[in-house]
Amino acid sequence: MRLVLAAAFLSLSIAPLSAQQASTAPGGVLRVLDKITSEVRDIRLRNGETGQVGLLRITLDECRYPANNPSGDAYAMVTIQYRDDPEPVFRGWMIASEPSISAMEHPRYDVWPQRCSTS
Repeated sequence: MRLVLAAAFLSLSIAPLSAQQASTAPGGVLRVLDKITSEVRDIRLRNGETGQVGLLRITLDECRYPANNPSGDAYAMVTIQYRDDPEPVFRGWMIASEPSISAMEHPRYDVWPQRCSTS
């Protein structure tokens, strides 16, 4: 049993050889859905910039994409605040191709990354 546990731990602690390298873009595009009004809006932000959509304040901390593939999947680190509440309703990484993996749980809004912008 100890041998099995040790092997499992060892397999988890070794980084995969095929790990994908990422490049940081200067900004990105996020899509916001207002579930009450059905309004969909795209917001373009630079890294570190904050924008307002409805009652949300969205800060794009960083946008990454697969190295050598700028049109590939977008990985966005975002901080989202609702109204004037200083405590974020979401802070973390979102993945464009898998928005449900790290989704913001909010009764009115959905937010997900679309792409990184390289210019």
